Amino acid sequence: MAESTRTHIRVDEVDVSGVSLSLEGVLPANVTVFVPRRVTPSSQTDILIHFHGVSYIPWTAVSGLDDPPILAVVNLGSGSSVYERPFLDDSTFSILIGGILRLAGVSPLDSQPENAIYLSGFSAGYGAVRAILESHFNDVSGVVLLDGLHTDYVPDRVRLSESGVLNESKMKGFVAFAELAIQGKKRFIFSHSAIFPGTYASTTETAGYLLSKVGVRKQPVLEWGPGGMQLLSRADSSGLTILGFAGNTAPDHMDHLHNMSSFLKMIWE
Repeated sequence: MAESTRTHIRVDEVDVSGVSLSLEGVLPANVTVFVPRRVTPSSQTDILIHFHGVSYIPWTAVSGLDDPPILAVVNLGSGSSVYERPFLDDSTFSILIGGILRLAGVSPLDSQPENAIYLSGFSAGYGAVRAILESHFNDVSGVVLLDGLHTDYVPDRVRLSESGVLNESKMKGFVAFAELAIQGKKRFIFSHSAIFPGTYASTTETAGYLLSKVGVRKQPVLEWGPGGMQLLSRADSSGLTILGFAGNTAPDHMDHLHNMSSFLKMIWE
C-alpha cells in the first residue's frame, strides 16, 4: 500500500560532530560505534545500543541531545530471530559493552557506576532487546521501542478475534520492565503504528497487552506528532510512555525510525 495523507518527513544524512568506529568480532556483523567528541577516558557517559536501521538516523538523533551518549548501532538482517539469537548466550552482551567502552577509550563500567545503558530497537530489533532483558535486566536503565514489539498467537496464527491469545512467555521481560518504569526505576518508551500483520501479534496488540498487565489506561487523542505523524492514543505513568500513531503502511512504519530523535528526548531531556 502507498500512503500520501501524512507528510512522512525523512532524515537526511549529514555530518555530525563525533567519531565513527567499527567494532569487529562480537556479533555476526560489525557494530558501528559513534563517540561524541566530548567523551574522555574518565567520562561517566551513558551508552545507547540501537538495533536495526540505517546508522546515520540514530547518530543524528543522539547528536541533537544536550548530553549525547556513546552510540552503538547493530544491523544483523531481517527478522527478530537474527537479533535475538546472538544474545541467547548471556556473555555476548557483556562482551559487547566491554568492546564499546574499549573502542571509545572509556573506563569500564565497574569503575564508572554512573554510566547507564539504554537499548533501542526499531521493527525487528526488539528481538535483541527481549533476549538482553532475559539475562541482563538489571543492567538496563531504559528501553525505546520504535514500532517493534511482537509475539506469536496461541494457538499459532489464531488471532485474538478468533479466540487466540498472545504468547505471554515472550512478553514477560517487557511487562517487568514496564512495572519498574511505573515505579520510576526504569524508563520505557514504546511507539507503535496501526499495522496489523495478521499471522502474529501487532504492535497495537502488544501495547494493549502491556497496558492491561500493568494497569495503565491509554487515553484517546488526536494531534500531530513528530515529523507529520498523527498521534491517536497516549498512556503515561511515571517512567512508562506508550504512544499509538495512525497508519498501516510501510511509510508509516518508517516514520518511527526517522523520528527517533523525538522519542529519545523523552528520556534524555
